[in-house]
Amino acid sequence: MSSYAEQLREEQQAVDRAYGRLDDLRAQMWQRLDTVRAAGSHGSPTQRTERDSFATMYENRLTQLRAVEDRLVFGRLDASNGERHYIGRIGLSSEDHEPILTDWRADAARPFYEATPSNHGDIVMRRHITLSFREVVGVEDEVLDVHSEQVGQASSAGTLTGEGALLASLSTRRTGKMTDIVATIQAEQDRIIRSDLNRAIVVQGGPGTGKTAVALHRAAYLLYTHRRTLERSGVLVVGPSSTFLHYIDQVLPSLGETGVVSRTIADLIPGVTATAADSPHAAKLKGDKRMAHVVSNAIAARIRVPANLPTVPISGIQVPMLASDIEQAQADAKRTRQPHNKARETFIRSMLASMQMRYAEQLDYTPDQAELNRAMSLLRMNEKVRKTLNLCWLPMTGPWLIDQLFARPERLRSYAPWMSDEDVKALARPKGSPLTRSDIPLLDEAMDLLGPDPKLQARSSAAAAREAAEEQYAKDTLAATGLGQGIVTSQMLLDQMNGDDGELVAQRAASDREWTYGHIVVDEAQELTAMDWRMLIRRCPSRSFTIVGDVAQTSALGGTRRWEKMMNRLFGETRWDLNELTINYRNPQEVSELASRFAQNEGLYISTVNAVRRIPDSVTHHVVDDEDSLLARVADEATALANQFVSDDGTGRIAIICPQGLIAPVRNAVRQQLSATLDPAQYQRLIDQSEWDEQVSVCGTETVKGLEFDAVVVVEPGRISDDAASRLVAASDLYVAMTRPTQRLVIVRTKADEKSLTI
Repeated sequence: MSSYAEQLREEQQAVDRAYGRLDDLRAQMWQRLDTVRAAGSHGSPTQRTERDSFATMYENRLTQLRAVEDRLVFGRLDASNGERHYIGRIGLSSEDHEPILTDWRADAARPFYEATPSNHGDIVMRRHITLSFREVVGVEDEVLDVHSEQVGQASSAGTLTGEGALLASLSTRRTGKMTDIVATIQAEQDRIIRSDLNRAIVVQGGPGTGKTAVALHRAAYLLYTHRRTLERSGVLVVGPSSTFLHYIDQVLPSLGETGVVSRTIADLIPGVTATAADSPHAAKLKGDKRMAHVVSNAIAARIRVPANLPTVPISGIQVPMLASDIEQAQADAKRTRQPHNKARETFIRSMLASMQMRYAEQLDYTPDQAELNRAMSLLRMNEKVRKTLNLCWLPMTGPWLIDQLFARPERLRSYAPWMSDEDVKALARPKGSPLTRSDIPLLDEAMDLLGPDPKLQARSSAAAAREAAEEQYAKDTLAATGLGQGIVTSQMLLDQMNGDDGELVAQRAASDREWTYGHIVVDEAQELTAMDWRMLIRRCPSRSFTIVGDVAQTSALGGTRRWEKMMNRLFGETRWDLNELTINYRNPQEVSELASRFAQNEGLYISTVNAVRRIPDSVTHHVVDDEDSLLARVADEATALANQFVSDDGTGRIAIICPQGLIAPVRNAVRQQLSATLDPAQYQRLIDQSEWDEQVSVCGTETVKGLEFDAVVVVEPGRISDDAASRLVAASDLYVAMTRPTQRLVIVRTKADEKSLTI
């Protein structure tokens, strides 16, 4: 085998070939797109819609081809027969259909992640290729067949190694954006990624085990493998915070997938955003599964028979509104099993028909249809009738119902007899209060039970009629052109007529509360309450889920401490699989061992975690006398870490995690020290960064969940513990805080704080 330098040159040729083909495909797409655009708006409607559809396809393909630029090629498989297969982000073939690059999701690529010396099939060697932009800067070989001659060849060339590619990726500075792990997926992760679409997959893993990366790569794999199934229904990714969603938003595009909807629970209902937060106890109450009955009871209470019923004069005839007629009409409406506002239409029709009949009964002749129609019109326009019918079956919207629910404690008590007076008091709030994050699942429940807003229903019906007509036109257009069996579908033509772009499914799904997805990925799933889960199950009736989390990190009182308890109720004992990740790739062993020991002593369940790296002096403790000394020491430590890890090129992230009451003074102290130490331009650059992209962040424990940093300073852990809603939540919060760093953990506390909590 040739020398290491020659190996780099050889691989550079293969990489150049792959990038050359990528450039050719981009040029072809641009040329085709330019040709379509050059045609302008001329021609028949059929020709215009056809051109628009092809333009969209070319634009989407260009987006995909641009997104895979970074680290296009990252691996090679050598078979016993001498064949080589290069592994990359997407599949590429030459113009003669000769394979150039195998998509990492294809079955042919599985040995790159799963082959072992004891189970390698016909694969004798796996090579990791490291790129810097388009230049090959490193190769590492894992010889899987110990009897192969390639053992000696790789050894003599200096390419033989173990997990060097993985360890190198772990040591790079953080950027504020999660990167994919497509080049370093481990065997236990790959098995989960390729699991069956039709089951709920739960991934339990401690900090740094790659849960989020596995979930996102699984989404990309499913979209690749089950394209026909998922391209029309879409995939939803649910994260714990908008900061977290910013953190992961480049992963799927880098894997060639751009049409996924990302949301938090707080903004899952289109047009509604929660801006407030409940106390932990109130959030737990709102997350209780019994709240579904509370919402149902609140709706049912608006269906009643008023004490005072009017008698309406129609052409000199006194027409009574009878309680028996109301009860019968209500029964008729309930039997339809439609949402409240939709069923109300049946109630109104039944009541007006009954009153029309009461009118006819009092006549000494048989009225013709014209007279009956006139009587019906007069009944409809009568103000007393309208008001009474509203009292009998009140039309409502979800936001109004939820606002009323918590603004009237006496009614809430009647709807929720299981609540104590203290519980009701915790939930009570003034009318018109802003929605909280915990209100959103209740609002969704109400909207599902109520159905469309009556005022918008007529508008929606007209829109539906227009959509049906447009779809029929699209089908007729395809039939006329003979394109109906090809790549252009009626839905694509319809989408183009409506002026949408290539991410149509994602856009339609994000704007439609009733959209049902083909698959849902839930991150930090241990935080979700029973009502949160009802909201998500409603959006994926097939129950195809990837659920990742760590029960040791549960900070919500209504969250999950045992997966079996929640999952059995949602999916049934045989419809979900629990997978446990056991290797910590993020934290140094010193950090992992400290955090795990603390959490176990506090009674948390800790997954079997083995950290893969040791970094001497990666954990340091500082104890000071008082708060003034604390602020000064934290500022010094933060500045030292910023100088070590934060770069002008935007790489490097540190977090200073504090009790809520110390965030403001710590931030001021850190900024003063940075201002005095750094170049003014560099300091201003740091200050101007967006909250979700800060290189130096001062925050609480809830902000950093799911994120990672080069270095972390934990301030006054005892006070963080005291602020928590329970002892287990306190332990979880501190476990989260201590397990964020990839390089350094610094704990700074006062002597009083040290006495309150042992770490």
